[in-house]
Amino acid sequence: MNPEDLKIIRLSNKNQTRLEILNYGAAILSFRIKDKTGQKVNLIVSPRSEEFLNSEYKEYNKCFGASVGRYAGRISNGSFVIDDEEYQLHQKHGVHLHGGDEGFQYKLWEVEEEASGPDPYVILTYFSKDGEEGYPGNLKAKVKYTLTENNELKIEYSATTDKKTIVNLTNHAYFNLNGSGSVSDHFLQINAKQILEVNEQSLPTGNLRKLKGLPKNFEESKLIGNRPLDDTFVLASAEGEVAAQLFAPLTGIKMKVQTNQPALVVYAPEELPEELEYQTEISNAYPSVCIEAQIFPDSPNFRNFPSSLLEPGENYYNKTTYTFSVKQ
Repeated sequence: MNPEDLKIIRLSNKNQTRLEILNYGAAILSFRIKDKTGQKVNLIVSPRSEEFLNSEYKEYNKCFGASVGRYAGRISNGSFVIDDEEYQLHQKHGVHLHGGDEGFQYKLWEVEEEASGPDPYVILTYFSKDGEEGYPGNLKAKVKYTLTENNELKIEYSATTDKKTIVNLTNHAYFNLNGSGSVSDHFLQINAKQILEVNEQSLPTGNLRKLKGLPKNFEESKLIGNRPLDDTFVLASAEGEVAAQLFAPLTGIKMKVQTNQPALVVYAPEELPEELEYQTEISNAYPSVCIEAQIFPDSPNFRNFPSSLLEPGENYYNKTTYTFSVKQ
């Protein structure tokens, strides 16, 4: 793949809010909005576009802003069963992660449609062939990014298949509502009473733990602080209700998350790879947080988890809205 294959799609609304989408990995490259002082702030922590093609980008597998698939998250033993047939996927140390060695985040998506004017949007598609990374079925995946006039970022994933398969798509954007530095001073609230219990490989055990009394209980808004997060929160919110909120007092920017998905994977890494050249100035401690709406990891191997099975004639649909506002 060559640098000239990269294409950046730019969407902007009446508020001068601007969204940039990269066709490589159908990734969110930037999201610029005015803070409480009127200064433009880029809320997305991401390498520069040319960095996506560097070997270091794939080596670290951080999926910056990318559309992750066919299955976001982990699958134990890299295998699952459909109708008594076992499918073996790419795995490393007994874990299949984020769609395998060449997941959707490393594919060049086709720009199918663009629209400017009020509520501009872009639609990108990717065709995943039967057997790709070990997954059954020819899968047609689509993502629609919409920037509304109300400073909403709407992300809609959909997919169809010609054979029974599993699907779990999500966006892996790294947010920093300060535009630089650390997210330790961000306040986080999550509408969840349970969290997935995991083992030493970060694989679900199948048990749901009550969050009450745990340090990772964010039912009430509280500081992220220096707290590494990589957890699946089981949402208590219904579609249309607020699933999570993130607030940065420094800029006055608040982000509300709504989704039709059963869980949010919240990932606040202690650090990010220093070898990559970023668009913004990042901290060497807790530079960002991901809030990913999706099905539970390893759902194909647990009957008590929401199903990730997609059959011919059905339509997979993941709708997530990030709404931004500024508190003066």
